[in-house]
Amino acid sequence: MKILTFDIEDWFHILDYKETQAVSSWKNFPSRIHKNMDIIHDVLKGRNLKATFFILAWVAEKYPEIVKKISKMGYEIGTHTYSHQLVYNQTKKEFFNDVERSIKVIEDISGKKVKCFRAPGFSITNKNLWALEIIKDLGIEYDSSIFSASRAHGGLNDFDIDRPCILKYSGISIKEFPINTQKIFKKRFVFSGGGYFRVFPYFLINYWSKNSDYLMTYFHPRDFDPNQPILKNLTYLRKFKSYVGLKNCRSKLEKLLDSYKFSDIKNAANKIDWHSAPKYNID
Repeated sequence: MKILTFDIEDWFHILDYKETQAVSSWKNFPSRIHKNMDIIHDVLKGRNLKATFFILAWVAEKYPEIVKKISKMGYEIGTHTYSHQLVYNQTKKEFFNDVERSIKVIEDISGKKVKCFRAPGFSITNKNLWALEIIKDLGIEYDSSIFSASRAHGGLNDFDIDRPCILKYSGISIKEFPINTQKIFKKRFVFSGGGYFRVFPYFLINYWSKNSDYLMTYFHPRDFDPNQPILKNLTYLRKFKSYVGLKNCRSKLEKLLDSYKFSDIKNAANKIDWHSAPKYNID
């Protein structure tokens, strides 16, 4: 089972960067979203693939034509929140209001019910598992926010299920499509999206993909834009993560898409026997 997903945000929606953290600051940066969305649509054109698009609702509200085109082409639409804030930096009320707003904006534009959620930076950790209760209350059926390896924005290090499962927490259950990992010298690494996909050579990505029964990809429009501006005053590590491998990312993705059959989350979920799926109790 190989799943194709995109997190639809603009090039300046970088986490852990004070100058772009506030929504009010985003008007100061020129948008490149249309150009980069054209690249994604061009890559998908003619390949007859399903994909899930997790859309930042601020982008949807500002550029509704982007959502309408994705919807018209038959792709599944999920939410990536409204304001692209790390979940653990929000209160429960702030998070509830943000996700609720994002769902309304996207549903009003697309005319389709939002059933999928992905947290910015995969920022659901052991300290803010209450986020699962909130998205469940808001009608989300499928989550793809669990990152089962060490990373800057947390993740669940004890989570060791590399396939779709049912998360159980505080009396609720939610169907989870986690980011899969690959062990290198007994340490788990992600390779199937974002900067990880850009930094690893294609032969390794292809080898790991071939040997993975379950593969969850995730890409951003900026991943395919080598000419995007470089934000000032980034740390060396953040700069590396944001700009490494941009030049070759499109060709690597095209090779991957030509090598395997990809689905969206909705179609993948319909093929899973959830009664026998792994259960992960995090009460």
